[in-house]
Amino acid sequence: MVLAGLLQGCAVGRLDESLARGVMDNDDLGVVENGLPAYLLMVDGLIVNWPQREGLLSTGADLYAAYAGLFVHDEQRAARLSDKALGYALRAACAHDSDYCDLRDLPVPEFEALIDEAGRGEVPVLFTLGSAWAGYIETHSGDWNAVAELSQVRALMERVVAIDEGYRYGQAQMYLGVLDSLLPATLGGKPEQARRHFERAIALSQGRNLLARVLYAQHYARLVFDRELHDRQLRLVLAADPEEPGLTLQNTHAQREAKRLLASADEYF
Repeated sequence: MVLAGLLQGCAVGRLDESLARGVMDNDDLGVVENGLPAYLLMVDGLIVNWPQREGLLSTGADLYAAYAGLFVHDEQRAARLSDKALGYALRAACAHDSDYCDLRDLPVPEFEALIDEAGRGEVPVLFTLGSAWAGYIETHSGDWNAVAELSQVRALMERVVAIDEGYRYGQAQMYLGVLDSLLPATLGGKPEQARRHFERAIALSQGRNLLARVLYAQHYARLVFDRELHDRQLRLVLAADPEEPGLTLQNTHAQREAKRLLASADEYF
C-alpha cells in the first residue's frame, strides 16, 4: 500500500508538469480551444483529491488563466474563469509557504515586505500568482477594488525580476511593461519605463517571446502614437517561427493578434 501510494504520488507529480506543457506547446489554437475544457475538468477533479498539492494548483491556475485570456470573449464568463485561476494561484502560494496563506488580505506595505523576503525557490509560485492576478484584474476592470490590487501584481513581478529576470523568457518584464503603459505620462503613466521593460523582455527571450513584441506595439507604440515602431514589431512577429518550448501556443496567439492590430492600424493612427 505504501509503494502504491508512492507510485501514485510520482504519477501525479509528472502529470502536474505534463498537463500545462502539453497545452502550451501546441500550435493549433482551435484544437486547444476545443480540448482545453476537458483538461480543466480533469485538473479540478485531481485537486479535489489532492487539495494542497502545489503543482496541481499552479497548473490549474495557469490553464484557467490561459483559457480565459486566449479564448473566452464573454466578459462575465472570462471573469468567472479568471477568478478561479486566481483562487488556485493563491492556494498554490499557501501550499508553498504558510506565510503566504493570507496574502490577499495583507495591507500593501506588509505584502511588499513579505514578498521582498522571497528567494529563488519562490519564483515559480510568485510568477504564477502574479500572472493569474493580472488576468483577474483585467477581467474585473470595472471593479475598483480589483484595480486597486495592481500594486500587488507589480510587487510580485518586480520580485521575480530581482531574483531571476530570465524566468519564463523574461515574461515578468513584459508584465511590468504593460503596467507602466496603462496610462499616458500626463495621467501618471510611465511610457518610457514601459519601453525599457518591453525591450528587456524581448532581449531576454532572444526575440522568441512574440507576445512581448505584440504588447510592446499594442500598449507602448499605440500609447505614444509611434506607427513605425508599431508596424515593425508586428511584422517581426508575423515573420517569426512560433514554435518554442513553453511558448508555442502563446506565440501562435500573438501572431493572430499581430494580424488584428495591423489591420486596424490605419484607423488608430
